Amino acid sequence: MRKKSEVIERDEVVIRFSGDSGDGMQLTGTLFSDTAALFGNDLSTFPDYPAEIRARQCTVGGVSGFQVHFGHSEINMPGDFSDVLVAMNPAAIKANGKWIKPGGTIIYDENNFTEKNIEKAGYEKDPIREEKLESYNIIAAPISAMVKEALKDFGLDPKSVLRTKNMFALGMVYWLFDRKLDYTEEYFEKKFHSKPDLAEANKIALRAGYYYAETIEALSSVYKILPAQIAKGTYRNISGNVATAWGLMAAAEKAGLNLFIGSYPITPATGILEELAAHKDLGVKSFQAEDEIAGICTALGASFAGHMAVTSTSGPGLALKSEAIGLAVMAELPIVIIDVQRSGPSTGLPTKTEQADLLQALYGRNGECPLVVMAASTPSDCFHFAFEAARIAVEHMTPVLLLTDSYLANGSEPWKIPQMKDLLK
Repeated sequence: MRKKSEVIERDEVVIRFSGDSGDGMQLTGTLFSDTAALFGNDLSTFPDYPAEIRARQCTVGGVSGFQVHFGHSEINMPGDFSDVLVAMNPAAIKANGKWIKPGGTIIYDENNFTEKNIEKAGYEKDPIREEKLESYNIIAAPISAMVKEALKDFGLDPKSVLRTKNMFALGMVYWLFDRKLDYTEEYFEKKFHSKPDLAEANKIALRAGYYYAETIEALSSVYKILPAQIAKGTYRNISGNVATAWGLMAAAEKAGLNLFIGSYPITPATGILEELAAHKDLGVKSFQAEDEIAGICTALGASFAGHMAVTSTSGPGLALKSEAIGLAVMAELPIVIIDVQRSGPSTGLPTKTEQADLLQALYGRNGECPLVVMAASTPSDCFHFAFEAARIAVEHMTPVLLLTDSYLANGSEPWKIPQMKDLLK
């Protein structure tokens, strides 16, 4: 008879899900985050996308990750080092091995640790030994083989079967942290309502991972993280880009103005344009411009016509908008410029984060050209700063530059939905 699992209480934990771009790590991390938030934990997340376009499978350049830091006290950042790493291939070990806390847990898909994949990741034979991780709690799980077995009578093609392996891994992590499967199963029912076979297949893979983790002796401990003591209210998980868009819409409603956004799509700011474009029912007018200069110039025209005007961009786009920002200062046109910063000069690294535009935001204009510059600090903070940026712009008839970054734009955290009556006019 198997001994009862030890329950260990922790204040907070950092988990990192990592694998190829096609392994569904962003979805896996998002589903775990939603479950943690619904349980009552405070959390902060950070999706980490590969910088290379179409990188080779199982190479370090193609590794995609999602990190979630959750606990029963206030969580303000996604964390530096992880307590648990879920690695779907050797390249995920290569990319994240140095970021695991001593004594942490590593769960990996041993079926993907083939000689070819090990070589692609830059190892000779054994990634665990070569990274000197032998002292860690290593769980080599036959994830790919287990989902094939669990779904062998389902009639799905091999590719569709293997797409569920991320749910097997998620099921293991749910067991490790004593989380219910209900919320994720409800997600499958909604997402695949027209394809019930896929919904059921993902449910089976999720449960298979959960019960596999319950069975193996290597996972003898269950970690318990109690709900956070947070103010009562209605909460939802929100990312920085969505929070920014909603803050702008709230400001426009409060000011009694129609909202206009003129922007050129640029990573990682595109999400703001996409979110606002989805809300025509709230009076939002969106224009996808042919370039960065056209984006801000259309916004200036909208401002002159009496709209609440917004443009969004990142690093190189801010440089291109500088002349039009000077025009807005001279003409005293209220406009909000949102700069979602990314890494490096010029085109930079679109999927990596850095506060690279601070000096440009403060001083990157010709002559005497003062500008209000604001910066958000958390994903939910983006709502309040976007609202405040719009308020200052309209009240003082001036452009306002709001700085966020990729870290905030793509990360998420629980956000208490405010009442419109509580927002300042």
